[in-house]
Amino acid sequence: MELTVVWYLRMSLIYFVAGVLVGFAMLLWPAESGYFIPVHTHLNLLGFMSMMIYGVGYHILPKFSGKLMYSPKIMKVQFWLANAGLIGMAASWPFSAMEESPLFGTILIFSAFLTLLSAILFAFNMMKTVKSA
Repeated sequence: MELTVVWYLRMSLIYFVAGVLVGFAMLLWPAESGYFIPVHTHLNLLGFMSMMIYGVGYHILPKFSGKLMYSPKIMKVQFWLANAGLIGMAASWPFSAMEESPLFGTILIFSAFLTLLSAILFAFNMMKTVKSA
């Protein structure tokens, strides 16, 4: 299995545990839990689910199509963009919701853009890989 695929799967599991921990903390401190609902949701959906889909997709779809990955470089760039976007969103969302500083809102929007760009790169790379299968 390619090393980048392994890292997608590892990060998926790390985000799963982080999402569960945030969810548990929300139970312990319900007064503050509202600020962390988006963090909990995104760690589980973008972190666990999307990273798992990216890793499994990059590993399986080229094999199913009988083709080599269109761009291993895009796969690596997408890995870093997806992680930077998710970590940026998870770190800035509570502070943005608390209106601590407008800087956190800017970080949140920029991080969400990185996540969007990451998803577009994944879709592009997969479509180019399986297009003529």
